[in-house]
Formats: sequence, structure tokens, C-alpha cells
Amino acid sequence: MSRLIVVSNRVNPPAKRGDESVGGLAMALAAALREYSGLWFGWSGKTTPTFNGQLSMVKVDGVTVATVDLEEADVDEYYNGYANKTLWPLFHYRQDLTAYDRAYGAGYERVNRRFAETLRPLIERDDIIWIHDYHLIPMARELRRLGVKNRIGFFLHVPWPAHQLVTTLPGHKQLVQAMFDYDLVGFHTVEYQQAFEEYVLSEAGGEQVAPGIWTAFGRTVRVGAYPIGIDAEDFRALVRSAKAVRMRDIMGACTVFRQLIVGVDRLDYSKGLEERFTAFERFLADNPDMRREVLMLQIAPVSREGVDAYQEIRNRLDALSGRINGEFSDIDWAPFRYVNKNYRRDELAGIYRAARVGLVTPLRDGMNLVAKEFVAAQDPEDPGVLILSRFAGAARQLTEALLVNPNSPEELAEALKQALAMELPERIRRWRALFDNVQREDVTAWRDAYVADLEQVKVTPAKLAS
Repeated sequence: MSRLIVVSNRVNPPAKRGDESVGGLAMALAAALREYSGLWFGWSGKTTPTFNGQLSMVKVDGVTVATVDLEEADVDEYYNGYANKTLWPLFHYRQDLTAYDRAYGAGYERVNRRFAETLRPLIERDDIIWIHDYHLIPMARELRRLGVKNRIGFFLHVPWPAHQLVTTLPGHKQLVQAMFDYDLVGFHTVEYQQAFEEYVLSEAGGEQVAPGIWTAFGRTVRVGAYPIGIDAEDFRALVRSAKAVRMRDIMGACTVFRQLIVGVDRLDYSKGLEERFTAFERFLADNPDMRREVLMLQIAPVSREGVDAYQEIRNRLDALSGRINGEFSDIDWAPFRYVNKNYRRDELAGIYRAARVGLVTPLRDGMNLVAKEFVAAQDPEDPGVLILSRFAGAARQLTEALLVNPNSPEELAEALKQALAMELPERIRRWRALFDNVQREDVTAWRDAYVADLEQVKVTPAKLAS
């Protein structure tokens, strides 16, 4: 059996079941790496005065973890710069926040080249290489330049935008051309795959030679949709853990005679938090008889504090949450709790279990696994209702959720009213359909489908000559 090498910007060291500080995706990749006696390579999260390619290697639970430090300039230009000030906002349809800076692009290319040069000595002849996300799009090109002939796959965890948006990116053709140095490119949904194919057809003069097989730039690549999932059974087991039960009890004590509405999102402008806060404010204004019947909890851990746009949204959300509580609170009740803190997965499972409504309303999202975790955590006899943005990748699978346009405060407020009033038989019917999908299309199915397709790809002569 071939060895699997996983490459990602940051490395989450493999963990055994029971370590609930580690997310489901990290555990799924770790399981695949154990199965394939694999290696996980990426940035350590640390900086060094001068990049020297020095590897730190450790074996954790049967998986070799290899990390490398970056220079401060690398972090500023590659990570905070091109990845999170250029590609992230552009791929999430926020052209107004997209920063174009030549230094960012140079740093992005430099770090991908350094990653490739550092990884190259570790690659063996029959290894399969699986590279993840927008940080590392050019990495296959750099590996090919170093003579790597192995199968190399790429999976994009964020949306691929409409081709008209992609063309606003300086050097967009070079970025897409680099994707043709992969053998298999995966997206979360058919919609994202088709947007990529439309770009190839319209802007690169490409041609589809077979279903899912495209040629352009003198090369051929296979593309496909691989919707990611969660470990549903593992997450359901978490609900019965001591920490989950305690958190559920705490939430129950906080919401006596009230219904809990919960949102859990990284603090990011793509998550629709401002729109969600405004919609809740509208709901309270339009439904005075329901005000004391609800409590909304928004958990939003702070991220990417080095990027100005994230500091600005935090300030706006602080003001919004204060305004809502100031307007609608009474001496013995406040409708809204806003928390900038991380919680363990088992604690979140308990919070989801206690909620009558789960709000997952990003303006644009690759998949959104919170929606699936909320479903998995519910009590089958008395499940909560999922309100889900039409613009999350998960909406293509979780069609029995209440699907909403997150840009419309009126539509979201009306969905909240509908969810809170929904009778038990309908809640159970919707939940069963949702959980069937979450259970069937889980993270293992995603991982196995992708790796199986990558194993079957034949490397083309054009790639060998790159």
C-alpha cells in the first residue's frame, strides 16, 4: 500500500479518541494517515529569524508529523497577506475587502516554494500526496519543478467563486494554471466545481475531454465534488460525555422557561454575524410577546487578529450586541449573550443538545460543519430546528433545514419565529432526514472517496515534464 502524505498550512497533531480539543477533520485525516503509515507536513505556527528549512519531526500515535518554522515576513506576506487578505475575502465574495499587494503575492510564492523544498527529501517513490486549501494552491507546481512525479491531489475547503470574480485577481491565470499540476482537484459541492470549470472554459480556453476531466495550459486534471462531513457517531457519543451533560445542564439552568437559540462561528466577516445580530434584533422588535421566551447565545472565538478587517468586525459586533441588550433587556432578563471564547467539542455538543434552534447563517461558506454537528447532537425524541444559509455548502445536503437568505433580516426573523413555533412531529421528521444525510455522508466517506479517486489517477506525461 502506498504511503499518504497530507500537507496543510497548519498541522493538528493526531490525537486519540477522547481528546475533544481536536476537531473532527483532524481526527479523520489522522485516521487515514495511520492506515497508510503516513506523514503530515506543514507550518509549525512558530517563527524563526531566518528560514533554514529545519524540520521538526515526531511520531504521534502511528503518524509522523513534520513541521517547519517560517520567518516573520513569511507570516505577514503569505499568511496574513495573500492567503487571508487576498484569497480568503475574494473566494468569499468580499471583493470590497480584497487587498492586492505585490509583496503578498511574492510571499505566497516564496512560502509555497520553501514548503516544497523542505518536503521534497521526505517523499518516497510510491507516496500519494494530498495538499489542502487555498494557502497552498501553487505547491504541486513547485514539487513538479523539483522532479516529483507522484500522484498529487488538492482539496479546496472554501468556495470557488464565479469566474468573473476570479478574473479580478491579478495573476489569476497563473494561479489556475498551477492547479493543473495536480492530478485531482476536489471541491465541496458541484456548484463550486462548475464555477471552476466555467473559468477553465471561459478564461483559459480549456476543454472537457471526459466527465470531470479537463485540459488547459497543455495539461490535464481531474476535478470532482467531495462534500466533507463529520464523524456523526463519534459526535453523538460526545453528547453522553460528562462535560457535555454538565454543559447541557448549565444551559438548561440559564434558560428555565425559555428556548435557547445558539450560533457557533469563528469571528469572521464571512459568517454573517452582523446580519444575524440584526435579524435577532428585528425578531425581538416584531414579536414583543416572545421576547422573554427566548435567549440567544452567540459563541464567536476571535481569529486572525493581525488582519484589520477582523478587528473592525469585532468592534461592530460588540456595539451591536450592546445595543440589543440595552434596548430589550429588563432588570431580571437579557435576551442576548455574546461570547468570544473557544469551547471544547464535548462542551459544544452539550450546548447544541440544549438548543431549540441552531443558527448557521454564513454569507458564503465552503461547507460548514457546525450545521452537521448541531444535527448530530440533537435528541431524537425532541430535536431542535436548524436554520441554515442557502449560501453554505451544507445547504446542498441538509435540505430539510429551514433555508434562508442571510442577507435578509426579515426572512431570518421569520425563520426564527417559524422554528420556535414548530410542532414536535415536524421537528422529528425534519431531523430524521437531516441526520440520515449527516450519518451517511460522513467524514470517513469523504476521505475514502477522495483518496480512492486519487489512487486511481494516472499521472500524465505533461506533469512529469513540468
